Amino acid sequence: MAKKRPQTKAKRPQLDDAEVPVVGAREPCPCGSGRRYKACHGRTAAQATTALVQRPFEGLPGECDWVALRELVPAATVGLTLRDGLPEGVPSVTLATVLPMAWPALRRDDGSVLLGLQNDTASGDISRDLADTLARALTAAPGTPVQGRRAPADGPRLQDLLAPEGAFEPQVHSDFEFWVPDPENATPDVTASLERANAAAIPTVRLEGVDAAYWCETPDKNHLRWVMPHEEERLLDALARLHAAGRSSLGEGTRLVGSFRAHGLTVPVWDLPSEITAQDIEKPAAEFAERLAEALATDAPLTHDERRARGGLTNRQVTLS
Repeated sequence: MAKKRPQTKAKRPQLDDAEVPVVGAREPCPCGSGRRYKACHGRTAAQATTALVQRPFEGLPGECDWVALRELVPAATVGLTLRDGLPEGVPSVTLATVLPMAWPALRRDDGSVLLGLQNDTASGDISRDLADTLARALTAAPGTPVQGRRAPADGPRLQDLLAPEGAFEPQVHSDFEFWVPDPENATPDVTASLERANAAAIPTVRLEGVDAAYWCETPDKNHLRWVMPHEEERLLDALARLHAAGRSSLGEGTRLVGSFRAHGLTVPVWDLPSEITAQDIEKPAAEFAERLAEALATDAPLTHDERRARGGLTNRQVTLS
């Protein structure tokens, strides 16, 4: 009897990474490797959506204010300008710190869009998640909220959707009444959410004389939180020089107490006496900005006292994101 020839399976053509479609995690990977999708190209896709972007708002106008509205400011809105203009039927797009019921976005009855900034996001790139929510809100039916989801790994980011030029000028509100243009006709759920949000809002004011500095009032003392664009190590050196020289305060009774680290930027924080208002701190903040510019321009090594001051500031640094 003639021997049977060994049969060989024809190899499936390998696909380029960009051509591999998304399938179920336990299904064979469409690339033809013979492995399950989750152990092959699915792993790359998962890593792409979970990798943390340290500065998600970098490149956007007003990056420092984006960080402040994401982490520090209770109630604020900003009009957004789209790179390709407003679609038909969408009269405006507005960024809001928080929306009722913690909705990621809302298409109002008149077609306008509200995009929530302080919602939890599904991936490590806040910009991509927000862009995905915004894109879906632009085509949502008027009068409906938009729910969150994990954005596609190759989806656009805010930097792709928003116009790169123009001012980013937040309007800080004392409450969340901007949620409802007609409060008397709001649903009970929205009314209850509005009451809870108003009760928890901390009075906050954005300073006019310097960028991205926010005064806030708390029961025991007031604070100034100032989001700065400078590279962290260089900024800490400059703050240490001023602190060691006794020039880091904003006037009598005020004190630089540390800083936050948020979305790749540093946020120095000052304690203020409860009687100091936002208006009171405008001039001292502008004067401090001049002193800081001088300190940032200095390249000399830190002295012993400046190194001690820097160590103290570093020990009092809290990471928010």
